[in-house]
Amino acid sequence: MCGDLVAKARVRTSFLQRLPLSGRYFRALAPLYPRAFESFDLSHYDLVLSSTTAWAKGVITRPDALHVCYINTVSRFAFDYDRYVGGFGIGELARPVIDRLVAWDTRAAARPTVFVANSRNVADRVRAYYGRDALVLPCPVEVDRYTIGPGAGDYFVIVSRLLPYKAVERAIAACALAGVPLHIIGTGPAETALKAVAAGTQTTFHGYLDDAGANRVVGNARAAILPGEEDFGLLPLEAAAAGRPTIAYARGGALETIVAGETGVFFRDPTPESLAAVLRTFDAAGYDPQRLRKHAEGFAPGRFIERLREIIAAQRPA
Repeated sequence: MCGDLVAKARVRTSFLQRLPLSGRYFRALAPLYPRAFESFDLSHYDLVLSSTTAWAKGVITRPDALHVCYINTVSRFAFDYDRYVGGFGIGELARPVIDRLVAWDTRAAARPTVFVANSRNVADRVRAYYGRDALVLPCPVEVDRYTIGPGAGDYFVIVSRLLPYKAVERAIAACALAGVPLHIIGTGPAETALKAVAAGTQTTFHGYLDDAGANRVVGNARAAILPGEEDFGLLPLEAAAAGRPTIAYARGGALETIVAGETGVFFRDPTPESLAAVLRTFDAAGYDPQRLRKHAEGFAPGRFIERLREIIAAQRPA
């Protein structure tokens, strides 16, 4: 199905694409996003499949169309203002704009025919904030991007966008307390601030790495670290595909993607001290790389596509 769709697909961008510097300052354009998504003409389609963290659920379809919305999270500006919006340094200055976006977000959440959440964690959030039920279909994981590595390095690893709410600074502080090296793969707006936090510690920033580079660094790590609460918890599965366990904060989607004692271990409190305590006693030898790989393969794209087809078929009239 996906191959056929890709072969026939045409990309149609919104008016935002034509604005100067829209790629660089896309966050500043957030007040225009509702209008941009509502401007798409979908009147020729009886099936619309959207994937969203905020905006795509608000597209306008014709009355008889089936709109299946795959939701990765409830809009963060709606439920996590202080960490998400405040974390970008604009704080209360953005409150009036965000309040208007929250009102639109609530209206938009009534538009899809059915929500399909990437985790039970997000399904619970959809119920709490939108008052709607959601089916659950875990994210697909591109396990073939990874091969089982030797795990011979002395370091721990994070793969993440460097954003304020990702709690990467917690891992930097924890690794410093535990006296262990940390390697970080990824880029993002918080990179400069995190490098300042990491000054004087055993932290290596790799920036962007291609698949081969990421596979090498992850596969040679003692374990991956997921330092904050995630909607789904993708990193534990990518690490497992490389034969490496994960140490994760015991909240959110990681509770659904890690089997405690088999594919990873949790730290309970959102503090560097709690994470450092686990790092000091962590023994990677207790984890079977083949068992980890098999766990990750349970989330392979083929299974996702098959289940999504079933969901769409079940929602269509007989």
